[in-house]
Amino acid sequence: MTVDRRRLFAAFAGVAGAATAAASATLARGAQQTGPLPQAASRGVIDGAALGLRANAAEDQTKPLQHAIDYAAATRAVLQLAPGRYRTGELKLPPHAAIAGVAGATHITLAAGASLVSASGGEYLRLSGLILDGADMPLPPQRGLIHVAHVQSLRIVDCEIVNCGGNGMTLEAAQGEVSGNAISAADAAIFSLDAQGLKISGNHVRSAGNNGILVWRSAPGDDGTLVTDNRIENIANKAGGSGQYGNAVNVFRADNVIVRGNRIGNAAFSAVRGNTASNLQIVGNTCTALGEVALYAEYGFEGALIANNIVDGAALGIAVTNFNRGGRLAVVQGNLVRNLVARRPAGTDPNDASGIGIGVEADTAVSGNVVENAALAGIAAGWGPYLRDVAISANIVRGADYGITVSVAPGAGASVIADNLISGARRGAIVGMEWQKPVTGDLAADGAARYAQLSISGNRVR
Repeated sequence: MTVDRRRLFAAFAGVAGAATAAASATLARGAQQTGPLPQAASRGVIDGAALGLRANAAEDQTKPLQHAIDYAAATRAVLQLAPGRYRTGELKLPPHAAIAGVAGATHITLAAGASLVSASGGEYLRLSGLILDGADMPLPPQRGLIHVAHVQSLRIVDCEIVNCGGNGMTLEAAQGEVSGNAISAADAAIFSLDAQGLKISGNHVRSAGNNGILVWRSAPGDDGTLVTDNRIENIANKAGGSGQYGNAVNVFRADNVIVRGNRIGNAAFSAVRGNTASNLQIVGNTCTALGEVALYAEYGFEGALIANNIVDGAALGIAVTNFNRGGRLAVVQGNLVRNLVARRPAGTDPNDASGIGIGVEADTAVSGNVVENAALAGIAAGWGPYLRDVAISANIVRGADYGITVSVAPGAGASVIADNLISGARRGAIVGMEWQKPVTGDLAADGAARYAQLSISGNRVR
């Protein structure tokens, strides 16, 4: 669409004039209802009590709360709410709206509406120190108790979301920061779609019915969201399916996302699941008690860095897969992966592999990892013909049926397996596979002369 710059500037001028008029009207209404502007406004804060808000009132306070929000936003001030409970319908945030409460004490409860707080367009929106209570009211699909769209300079900090009947937050085309919040939700805790520069940091997702933090795009492209230093736990899979739900962090079609330093525990499926997400970094996360693949790069991606993570308890620790769909190009380095069980959750393909520490397929370096106690294989390279240019070097594998497996099925490509330490492999240190079937002896002892595509050297077996 072609944009006429002169018309655009004229439109901006019209919006600015309307905003000035709206602010004047709001101030006039405020003066009529509450008298002169409270003295606190000179310090950039307006006391909600001075605008007629009463904590713990029995009646619905949607109208006075909305008036107070508009009034404070028009003066570029922070609306300060006293401790206590406020019952309200959906509150609309205009540009420059800022609401602050006393952390753990200012409680806003949904009485009716599709969301508790919403905004469409605008900038410089702030929420802090609030308990936002959804009263277990069901929300429409993909709707958030906090729901904002096309908002610039958003900041949601130090809030609690409780009793939420849908998503905790739904953020569409948002730019800003969501940090230090505690969230429990019936669906997803935080759902970001088409972010414009978003940081999700230091939050505590206490429980969620289907997913923890979702970073999605409508179509594949640059996103760059930072998901850092969050605590995410107790993620269920109430909606079913084979992996669409039950993930602590799910990155879908969003490129250049960093998932770093998170503590993730007890998720029905994955700790971090990247689907069609290129240049995804999964770095320095501690992940325990996962039902399926702990760390996942799958489908049509190019580029993944999975490094320095701890995985303790999963069906498969790390998977870099779907070369058949264009999934390729990764580094898997310095991870500690252990306690992999031969069991996948209900809804998944019963033929899918499990009990594997690290599984990769194409254009991937696997180095410096430690894998211990894998029910099937410590490291698995390839699946049938889906193997190309994989290097497995300087890893330690302890206590697995097979230390390292490599596909030798017709059409499988090149792999280098060198300088690994393999200890306590019960059925073979390095074994060639055709799909799920072992078809060679121990290649660590017998050599790989019959397979020109393989180079196996310098491995130590104990």
